[in-house]
Amino acid sequence: MSKVTEMVTKLVQPLAQARGDELVDVEYVKEKNQNYLRVYVDRRPDGIDIEEIADLSDIVSEKLDELDPDPFPDPYVLELSSPGLERPIKTRSDWEHAVGSYIHVGLYQKIDGNKVVEGFLKELSDEELILTVKDKTRTKEVKIPRDTVANARFAIEF
Repeated sequence: MSKVTEMVTKLVQPLAQARGDELVDVEYVKEKNQNYLRVYVDRRPDGIDIEEIADLSDIVSEKLDELDPDPFPDPYVLELSSPGLERPIKTRSDWEHAVGSYIHVGLYQKIDGNKVVEGFLKELSDEELILTVKDKTRTKEVKIPRDTVANARFAIEF
């Protein structure tokens, strides 16, 4: 995590929590010669609406403007949004909420010839995930060691 994203996380986390929101992720990226500070927030169990995001954006913007010294080396655009239906699964809480849900898992190494597995998260432990996966006309369980998981997100089943 960069110093900027770390600092923004520490600033936004209590602001979001005070409103009953959850800070999902912070990104500080450069795209086409423009810096973007992206803050993703959500509210469980029903999600967050645009008015709530706009209110939090005003609060965060004001707090960022008050920082002295300014931690941002260059001008940036602040974007606050919901992570959407396919939000990333990163924290322990995210993983616990994902049990029973359809998820997409990217792997560092292949399992059964695949570097991507999608299915319902049946079980979760510190050592492995167990997904129920469709394989043509039948279902099977796939055990995935936690240390092989590169990334994970909620997914939409088709």
